[in-house]
Amino acid sequence: AFLRHLLKYLKRGFVLVWDRGATHKAGAVQRFIKADGRIHAYYFPGYAPELNADEYAWNHMKRSVANGVPKDIYDLRHYLYQSAQKLKRSKRLLLSCVRATKLPWK
Repeated sequence: AFLRHLLKYLKRGFVLVWDRGATHKAGAVQRFIKADGRIHAYYFPGYAPELNADEYAWNHMKRSVANGVPKDIYDLRHYLYQSAQKLKRSKRLLLSCVRATKLPWK
């Protein structure tokens, strides 16, 4: 469903780089990717967080809330939400997460 949703907005297709999670390798997902032809999937090695931009995004969020003292779980959620919004709205921050990977971006 997520890939179908992306294709509504990225009509020309996209490159998909993801881990080897069981859901990503499921038969239905693989069939969908092959049948559509607009998605070009590449997989990370078994354990390679240094190649995954998501890891850098999570690290940024963790650092941004590290010195906070939330009163409760709802307060923590608010801190994390604010951090995620800042990351989402900053092209500079998002690109820094991508560039921090060891992938040969061109």
